[in-house]
Amino acid sequence: MEKFTRAIGGILGTLRAEYQQISNRYFGTVFYFEGGARKICEQIVEQLWEGDFYRTSLGHFDFFWMRDFGTVAESLTKLGYKDHVHETLSWALYHYQRAGEVTLCIDKAGHTFNAPAKKSVDALPWLLHSIVVSNYPLNKMERKFLEKQLRGYCKGLLEGTTGNLRKVRYAELRDAVIYDRSAYSIALIARMAECVELLKLNGFPYPASHYRDLLLVNYWNGDFFKADLVTDIWSSECGLVPFWLGVIKDKEKLEKTFDYINKEKLNEPYPLQYCKDPYAFKYRPGMGKTLMNNYTGTTIWTWFGSFYLHLLKDNKRPEYEREYKKFSDLIERHGTYPEMVGPDGGWYTSPIYNGDPGMVWAAIFLE
Repeated sequence: MEKFTRAIGGILGTLRAEYQQISNRYFGTVFYFEGGARKICEQIVEQLWEGDFYRTSLGHFDFFWMRDFGTVAESLTKLGYKDHVHETLSWALYHYQRAGEVTLCIDKAGHTFNAPAKKSVDALPWLLHSIVVSNYPLNKMERKFLEKQLRGYCKGLLEGTTGNLRKVRYAELRDAVIYDRSAYSIALIARMAECVELLKLNGFPYPASHYRDLLLVNYWNGDFFKADLVTDIWSSECGLVPFWLGVIKDKEKLEKTFDYINKEKLNEPYPLQYCKDPYAFKYRPGMGKTLMNNYTGTTIWTWFGSFYLHLLKDNKRPEYEREYKKFSDLIERHGTYPEMVGPDGGWYTSPIYNGDPGMVWAAIFLE
């Protein structure tokens, strides 16, 4: 009976998330924060703390996303919110253990679910990454649970002999398109392999070096890491995450990536456009041209803008100050940290979706 109740809760959580997105399109409002870019972001991060976990946004993503939290866990820790990060991880692990699986989302009531409704390639990697970067102290039950999840991950997504990602459908960061094993996915598996070793967990027998080699051999095209095995096109999560997670530390390749971004003006008018050619991909039902036109196309996504700024700063690139100023102007223009904006910097809208305000990604900008 308990499993049935949890399953119903997961379905309701998914339906609520979909309803919130559509409702926000026509009835949602965006709260405007006063102050400069950093002050705006500080207020957003403070408001996103729910008391036992971090919400993902101040809009319709008012629940926990493992992926989004994973990208900010290190920044929040460095900003002095380590206790909140640990509380969030403890809360998430409790609900994951009750559900018997690691999912992308958990609502306020503790219902676990995936959005879109497919098992993801990255929820478990981001969970392990968050545990490592925040130095979260795993107890015996949590370790046992994670090792079981690792074994299930290998069985469901990877080829047994090689550890290569199988050609199966799964959810990932760019959830609007259907990839053929994206560079982002390989980078996340590589990072998971690193975390498994650091945490001394059993259940994942493949070395991180194997996935680094796959990225370098199968995805690097001389200018950037291409989107997937069959599409030689820029997509920001695939081009940046291998470097941002530290999976690839080749400075020459990173410099070439920066040069490509400048040449193609992917940082105009603000950093960073999602994709060079959005309609080279097959889209999931309801997320293509008609209902969510240009959703992951030439739209400006602040998530990747944050990654980009960090990489520019860490590598002392001369365009850092210019790009930081542009990004700050974008935040101040809208008085919030938007999920995404249109190619002209105006708020993104489509028949069924509006960009969300007050994203937790603001923590990355603050670090």
